[in-house]
Amino acid sequence: MANSASGKPGTLYLVATPIGNLGDISARALETLQNVDLIACEDTRHTKKLLNHFAISTRLVSYHEHNEREKGSELIAMLQDGLSIALVSDAGTPGISDPGCFLVRLAHAADVRVVPVPGPVAFVSAVAASGLPTDSIFFGGFLPSTRGERQRRLIEVRSIPATLVFYESPRRIVRALRDIAAVLGDRRAVVARELTKLHEEFLTGSINELIAKFSSANLRGEYVLIIDRERGPREASALTGSIENRIQEFAESGILGKAAIKHLSKEFGISRSEAYRLIQLRKRNVEISD
Repeated sequence: MANSASGKPGTLYLVATPIGNLGDISARALETLQNVDLIACEDTRHTKKLLNHFAISTRLVSYHEHNEREKGSELIAMLQDGLSIALVSDAGTPGISDPGCFLVRLAHAADVRVVPVPGPVAFVSAVAASGLPTDSIFFGGFLPSTRGERQRRLIEVRSIPATLVFYESPRRIVRALRDIAAVLGDRRAVVARELTKLHEEFLTGSINELIAKFSSANLRGEYVLIIDRERGPREASALTGSIENRIQEFAESGILGKAAIKHLSKEFGISRSEAYRLIQLRKRNVEISD
């Protein structure tokens, strides 16, 4: 892929790699990693395991948040000399909560062609499988690590009319959920962990229910927090109405008991206890009207 003979700059490829399951890598990503002159990666040891699995021997160079300014200039010089470079992160799409933005900005300024090679993004997969609205999404990356800064950040996004999505670590997940409850209220939410891996899991419920679940758990893995948008009185009323209509449809179709609770919980992103409460409430109302 080198263009040094022609005197033209090389190309910077942004190559998405698996977030867990190696089978998720694309044929185009493998072809690109095989044919570029150099691969810039966060951790050469981590990326070497990926390359070895697919029998790729392309040379690696370290590029991470602690050396991105110094190394970025070197990589741009190589690109201007006609070399082609693939940028990868340890997992997912480079530049999305990972190093990459600075290098891409330098490449554009140097008239170097930038080509995305699409693939996995953890927060996109998590939102798609969460059951929460996807018509408008706000991705906030990692929440700040200190309580004061975290709460200030949550205040900034509190009124955004979108599903809110954040990354979080196991050691801070409970503290983050508590601050979310304090600032945003007890909204519907989903916590996704270990996406595409052996222990992949989606936990749904209100924020307070999730706090109770995690407070006694042995926390491991990587987490994505998906939080429902703020709902005004009219929107909350419409949601309640749609839930009631769905419960009636279940009853008419013969879907009762645990099956109805399970379906309602998944469709509306509410906890099973809340689904049970709503089903029982409607049952009582029907009995009274009869």
